[in-house]
Parts: sequence; structure tokens; C-alpha cells
Amino acid sequence: MEQISTQTDLIPDEILIRQILDGEQKAFEYIMRRYNQRLYRTGMSILTDDMEVEEAMQTTYINAYEHLGKFEGRSSVGTWLTRIMINECLARKKNGMKAKKESVPISETTASRDTPVHILANKELSTVLEKAVSQLPDKYRLVFVLREIEDMSVKETSHTLSIEESNVKTRLNRAKNMLRDSLSGYMKDHVYSFHLRRCDRIVNNVFAHLHLQ
Repeated sequence: MEQISTQTDLIPDEILIRQILDGEQKAFEYIMRRYNQRLYRTGMSILTDDMEVEEAMQTTYINAYEHLGKFEGRSSVGTWLTRIMINECLARKKNGMKAKKESVPISETTASRDTPVHILANKELSTVLEKAVSQLPDKYRLVFVLREIEDMSVKETSHTLSIEESNVKTRLNRAKNMLRDSLSGYMKDHVYSFHLRRCDRIVNNVFAHLHLQ
């Protein structure tokens, strides 16, 4: 299936829904590609397993398509799809918790994640975090390292740095805020990122299930 032109981003959701209901099945692909990233990140925040999240996304889109005529527009299309996705993921998580009575041994689970891809991802994240921490002003960085990395108590940190405990708390909060601001761009671009190949797979699978062209 061809990649969709960015010009479709200009078409409002409401018009796309109307086109789908009028028989223009291709318009549903535009909806899917528009919300794939959001649904993927939503799913990963609940399930954390990318393949299961993909399955949940497909189920979400299929349910949405089959009930599109009941969409009344009381909320946005994005909100509607997200709610369906959340319900689907929560149901899967609930069922998964029941199935964990026969769970895989911890050693096997740990080993399955010890792949070159995960090692590289962890290394990259570690580098990004270290850089962000290193860019903190000295007084904030030191408090952050002592409290969050070395697990020192507020009292211990206060004594070590010869500052009031209230200052320890203030500096730690400030450090966290600065780190959050520093890392927000990286997280937006990299955390649970939904790439084109994955996007194509979701679209193709849903269209095949619904017998759309």
C-alpha cells in the first residue's frame, strides 16, 4: 500500500468520516495513518508489548470501522479512537494477568530482552540521560545524583552539602523539571515511536480483515 501524501493531513476528520460512510473506503486509511502514532503510544503505556499493542490497534480500527455509523461526533475522532484503544488494552491486560498463572520463568523473560536491538537502545538512552544530567547547573546536578542515583536521604544530602533540607527538596524538584524540559524533545521523537513500516503493516492487516481496497 502506498504511503499517503501529507496533503491528506489538511482534510478534517469529519469530512473523512463522511467520505467513508459514503463508500470511499480509502479515506479510512487516512484516519488510521493519522492516529497510528497516538494509539501505539497509548497502547504501549498500558501493555508495553509492541506486538500485542499492534494487535490491539488492529482490533480497535476494525471495531471503529464496523461501528462508524454510530459515531455521533460528541467527541473528536481522535478521542473516540483513543477510548476504544484504551478499553481494548485494558481488557487484554486483564486477561493477561489471569494467564500469568503459567508465566514464563524470569530468566527466560530477561534473556529475551537481551538482544542487540535492546542493548543499543539502552546504550542510546543512557547516553542521552547522562548528557542531560551533565548539563544541569552544578548545585542541581549534585543534589539530583545524590538523591536519585545514590539514593541518599534528604537528611544525608543536607548534611553532605551543608545546606538546609528544604533546599535539598527545592533543588531536586528544580533538577527534575530541568531534565523533563531537556528530554521532552527526545522522548517525543523516540519513545514508542511508530515508524512507517509498522504503520503500513497495521493499515494492510486491517484492510485485509475488512476486505477493503
